[in-house]
Amino acid sequence: MASPRVSRRALVQGAAISAGLVGLGAAGGVGTSTALARRDAQQGWGSDATVPFYGPHQAGIVAVAPAFARYLTFDLLPGTTAEGIRRMLRIITEDSAALAAGNSPLADSEPELAHIPANLTVTLGFGRELVVRAAGPGAVPSWLGPLPAFTVDRLEPRYTGGDLLVIVQSDDPLSVSHAARVITRQTQSFVAPRWSLDGFRRSPGAAPSGTTMRNLFGQVDGTQGPHPGDEAFARSVFGEGVNTGNPAWLAGGTGFVLRRIAMDLDTWDEVDRHDRERAVGRRLDNGAPLTGEHEHDAADFSARDNRGLPVIPDFAHMRRARATSAQEVFARRGYNYEVEQGVGDRPEAGLLFEAIGYDPSKQFVPTQRRLDQMDMMNLWITPVGSAVYAIPPGCEPGGYIGQTLV
Repeated sequence: MASPRVSRRALVQGAAISAGLVGLGAAGGVGTSTALARRDAQQGWGSDATVPFYGPHQAGIVAVAPAFARYLTFDLLPGTTAEGIRRMLRIITEDSAALAAGNSPLADSEPELAHIPANLTVTLGFGRELVVRAAGPGAVPSWLGPLPAFTVDRLEPRYTGGDLLVIVQSDDPLSVSHAARVITRQTQSFVAPRWSLDGFRRSPGAAPSGTTMRNLFGQVDGTQGPHPGDEAFARSVFGEGVNTGNPAWLAGGTGFVLRRIAMDLDTWDEVDRHDRERAVGRRLDNGAPLTGEHEHDAADFSARDNRGLPVIPDFAHMRRARATSAQEVFARRGYNYEVEQGVGDRPEAGLLFEAIGYDPSKQFVPTQRRLDQMDMMNLWITPVGSAVYAIPPGCEPGGYIGQTLV
């Protein structure tokens, strides 16, 4: 049974903070400055910077995350058959490859907008219904479907599920907008839009290269790996060297959990800096664990203060979110978002969180269950949207994304 959620008043008054909690033992962090250096070397930034579209994996999974993203989800139209899905995927692939190279697709009515890709990538993900229509129930991975119910969830149906996921990313928001419009227009005979949302990070050059993003709470977000270029990335994301149990068509692909998490910025503002840091387990200034000095220092979860209490509290987000075994390691990525709610209303602000791994049921779900039970950050965050997708492998010139399925 999940523990009852602590009231914000109790936190502000220090009741929860001062409680004596038992530590869970020591564990090391994953990210390192060396890994960040490898990430920085993968790609530059600028108007003419490009990320190769073709390859064994989809570029948006293995490339460094650019500054801006648009998440588009679609539902298949009732009459869309396997042949229609194949045609749609070929169209999306051809258009996306052209846009990523800075070229305009054949049906592009605003070709001048395509000439500045700025590291543009387009990533496709498949929901359960698309896989069934394309290849039958036997092609569906065992984990592809709704996540288990969590007590912290307040999911809204309009932000949940979807048959096709398209993520357009670039270091230029105009390039994102143009590519998203091209793809939406070209696929309207096969799918209907479900929801879309823009995400953002720091603009290129606003922070030193290799700086970990910050979320709207001001926290460094994404320190824990593996990251593209890390030794553990291929194993955790693509299941290299692992008996994943996934169908053959997904080799070189991965699983993808997308969570839309609303953040209560107003009540977060009521909490002092000391308690904010204890809630997450890291310093706000540089993201270092409370037991360290630098962001990528390994956390010492066994450390105690002069009162005998854990320095990183048992309810701290980083303690609850850490993997308890190698099988639970997965890649994390996020984008901030803000959405206008209405005239006079404050916008909904939050984080679009991605959990990327070859089997979300074994990697993400155990972690989320621990967060569901006792994560102090649950006082200020509420998942309002959730979906799971299969990310197919990449393709070579002449092929198309999803060809291994269809």
